[in-house]
Amino acid sequence: MEGPLILVIATRNKGKTLEIRSLLKDFPVEIRNLDDFGPIPEVVEDGETFDDNAYKKASFAARVLGMPALADDSGLSVEALDGRPGVYSARYAGENATDRERSTKLLAEMADKKNRKAAFECVISIAVPTGPALTYEARCEGEITDAPAGENGFGYDPIFFYPPLNKTFAQLTREEKNRVSHRGKALAEVRDEFDKIMQWLEIHMPEPEKFACKDDDLKA
Repeated sequence: MEGPLILVIATRNKGKTLEIRSLLKDFPVEIRNLDDFGPIPEVVEDGETFDDNAYKKASFAARVLGMPALADDSGLSVEALDGRPGVYSARYAGENATDRERSTKLLAEMADKKNRKAAFECVISIAVPTGPALTYEARCEGEITDAPAGENGFGYDPIFFYPPLNKTFAQLTREEKNRVSHRGKALAEVRDEFDKIMQWLEIHMPEPEKFACKDDDLKA
């Protein structure tokens, strides 16, 4: 590949983008996200698993933009709710619900539950325009609190208690969260295998087509 590799983070979520950029800051690549490009249709996340949705988002962005794309799909699975909200985490309280509204709905459903066990799960997909993709996944075990606590993070962070640090995710600094979170662990795997990923991209990225121009004929 000629010039620096551009890796597109297939998201417009500012919190997620900050998290991923922080973890990938030492990579010898130029990191962009969807806000760096013109209007791009939104992918319908209708997969049955995190893996399905992560691949769908990464593959679509890679094909539309002609560049390697990284996408993650993650969510909260609560044991007492039979794994809900799971893949529906982002739209659990409706398509346009706020983080606070999603957390409020989940806490209401957990009001009479003694089992508070939950886990954040994450799948990362790195796809190229021709279709193939690499997959990384991780999870983080914790508990659902009785009430929100903390001002940091996003999503369900204020109601996800992480026992080893005795804090909710929203009470952790970004650095602390990156070390222990589901996404942080998955991205750590990406970072640790970066040399192999670069080699894989070299093999699977299509060569750009070259076209003769009329001006070239005039110069001949």
